[in-house]
Amino acid sequence: MEQKKKEEKSALIVNPGIEQPPMVNEDAIKRFKAKKRKLLSAEEYMDGIKNGNIPILSQAITLIESSLPQHQELARELVEQCLPLSGRSVRIGITGVPGVGKSTFIEALGSTITAQGHKLAVLAVDPSSERSKGSILGDKTRMESLSADPNAFIRPSPSAGSLGGVARKTRETIILCEAAGFDTIFIETVGVGQSEVAVHSMVDFFLLLMLAGAGDELQGIKRGIMEMADMIAITKADGSNIQKAKLAQAEYQNALHLFPATESGWVPQAVTCSSVNKTGILEIWSTINQYMAFTKANGYFSHRRSQQAKYWMYETINEELKNRFYHSTQVSTMIKWIEHEVTHNKLSSFAAAQKLIDVYFEQNGNK
Repeated sequence: MEQKKKEEKSALIVNPGIEQPPMVNEDAIKRFKAKKRKLLSAEEYMDGIKNGNIPILSQAITLIESSLPQHQELARELVEQCLPLSGRSVRIGITGVPGVGKSTFIEALGSTITAQGHKLAVLAVDPSSERSKGSILGDKTRMESLSADPNAFIRPSPSAGSLGGVARKTRETIILCEAAGFDTIFIETVGVGQSEVAVHSMVDFFLLLMLAGAGDELQGIKRGIMEMADMIAITKADGSNIQKAKLAQAEYQNALHLFPATESGWVPQAVTCSSVNKTGILEIWSTINQYMAFTKANGYFSHRRSQQAKYWMYETINEELKNRFYHSTQVSTMIKWIEHEVTHNKLSSFAAAQKLIDVYFEQNGNK
């Protein structure tokens, strides 16, 4: 009894709390479902693209990137409709070693271009994690000023571990952007490597960005990449780094003279620039315009565009055959067992591959 009285006189008083909201916001889910986009027809997408409707353009690019068969069919139809409106832009590939400042450079050059009344589309292939397959897709964050420019459109795409597929989809995205009225296209690559070969095969001008003072400049990059470059720009040429940048410029210019003459007849140049101070940026844009006028005058521009179209026809055939092979019912049924046989040394890799190929052709009646 005394214990009960003590509890009643306790100074600790617990007031009833307010009712907690549910863990799942049902209203938000309903709003999200209501906003869920419905697929438009190819004609509706086409009308939006021709009118420069950016949300419609973004949705159309998402269709191109989708792996769903119904999306791929619609995207294929849309690309065909956009093709007659494409081909009237300057396509520029931009690459460089990690840390060279590609995003800052693109923002500086892009702002210069849009200030002259041009419409710019930046297509950036974002590297995907080999483990999680996820991508940051942070280009809009890094190019804050350019992403707010009404004459600029920035579209990051994950590489998703398949460079060939992304490269083909990027080429189709170029066609859509040109149909939407963008007269300048930047394609930023994941870095120095195999991706440059794919990007070089879809652009008119290939710009290589390099750093000064990062060791032996001429050993810092593959010769093959330098041979593809129509211009080498040494970035971050500001402050105490100006002298180093000029020295690197001289070394690269000398190296470029040692390479065989280019097919276009253009003599590649090495220049310096500062994306922060905007020095050398206008000169780079002027040189790109000189290159375009030069290659159009000697016929190389149209020749290269037609060669690229042929190249991507064969690349698309290869990609489509690979996809059909792995999606084949018989192949997908057998492949795990064949893989087990190979890893346990019961079957050679070459014999296993031939067995699967034979199974695929038997299934399709083409033995």
